[in-house]
Amino acid sequence: MFSLSFLPPLALTFIYDESNKNIFLFSFIFFLISGLLMWFGTRHKKLALNISDGFIITTMFWIVLACAGAMPFYFFGLSVSDSVFESVSGITTTGATTIVGLDEYPKSILLYRQLLQWIGGMGLIVLAVAVMPALGIGGGQLYKMELPGSHGSQKLTPKITDSAKALWKIYVGLTLVCALLYLISGMSIFDAIAHSLSTVAGGGFSTHDNSIGFFESSLIEWVCIIFMLLSAASFAVHYAAIFGGQPLKYFYDSEFRFFMSVVLIISTICLLVNILNGSYSDVALAFSSSIFHTVSIVTTSGFTTENFSLWPGFLPYLLLVGAFMGACSQSVGGGIKAWRVLIMINQAYKEILKTIHPNAVLTSKIGTKVIDAKIAEKVWGFFSIYVFIFMFLLLAMLGTGLNFETAFSAVGACLNNLGPGLGNVAENYSGVNEIGKLILCFAMILGRLEIFTLLVLFMPAFWRR
Repeated sequence: MFSLSFLPPLALTFIYDESNKNIFLFSFIFFLISGLLMWFGTRHKKLALNISDGFIITTMFWIVLACAGAMPFYFFGLSVSDSVFESVSGITTTGATTIVGLDEYPKSILLYRQLLQWIGGMGLIVLAVAVMPALGIGGGQLYKMELPGSHGSQKLTPKITDSAKALWKIYVGLTLVCALLYLISGMSIFDAIAHSLSTVAGGGFSTHDNSIGFFESSLIEWVCIIFMLLSAASFAVHYAAIFGGQPLKYFYDSEFRFFMSVVLIISTICLLVNILNGSYSDVALAFSSSIFHTVSIVTTSGFTTENFSLWPGFLPYLLLVGAFMGACSQSVGGGIKAWRVLIMINQAYKEILKTIHPNAVLTSKIGTKVIDAKIAEKVWGFFSIYVFIFMFLLLAMLGTGLNFETAFSAVGACLNNLGPGLGNVAENYSGVNEIGKLILCFAMILGRLEIFTLLVLFMPAFWRR
């Protein structure tokens, strides 16, 4: 199936008479034949999938496709490390890039980069809404909806395909509407399609070095803002609103309200500081830029209209901290996820009250939902592992020779699937050495699989089951 992703770029090589036809033709034939051979040898085996298989499949989805996706980049002329980095960044919807001079690149390569992110987003929403809850991880425990295959099953049943079909309809629908609005707003057909693929995927890849800033259009920026927010919302909420007859679910969902509150607070702070520092010639420009970059960074999409790392004072770090929270659960966004942050805040508040009133019986709630103590324990367990992993990766990146600001932001941007960082990685990652790029590839996959899904495979107890 993945081999089909080489066909649209192959078609563009003929439309624009590009010389790299053999790259996509060879890649298509190679992966189609190898895939068919593997399928042909196992097509009669009907083995039930259990939870252990689920962990392996979800991990291998990203690792195998990331390695396969690197082939066109390598044959085009990128080094092995750059090819793998670009592919991993695409398939995990991170948006970090080592390529400089995108405006001069063939349109086939540019479209292929966008397709990688879109395919990664398609796999992610099924992982987040249908697969992870079955494995006992992710944010699915918060939703008591009748989503086929989403809850309580000890096997990855065929019902997951029912969820996938509904989710992909939403995903494809958002992509088509986004492309149409980009086209109406002034983008060319190619740019509208290409940017809709990465916007809905929450990826951040662009066909231009200046990203969305290339178009110098406030209308295009607002279209981008709307669809970045929609992509950052839980697809379980989209499902309830579209297929469940609950169009007001967005307003009632506690996690989405909390997420939007954080976006509003950060964007207000950015606006005020930018105005007080005279960063922009007029208030309207400061307003649009502050809103755009806040939404882009907090949703971990990673689009830019300018180099936000040059903003005054603490603002670049504030945006990076917002990316650590990231988007809502069961979305295409990265980060720790808003629901975990919300649970930790509620749990901390409860502990403070218990210090004041030791005999009080208190419960943690998100909206009207009482949070089970086991879920709260998992959240704190996830956060402790997250901090440990972050520190380990930070030390590893410092060991490659990067300064602290660059290393800290690079690890944060890749682990949270954000893309742009600060310092020497504010615009691209071409200055990171080969070992550093491989470390960041591991960070991107680790962040995309929400850490536990990948780390569990390193436990000897997992393989003894």
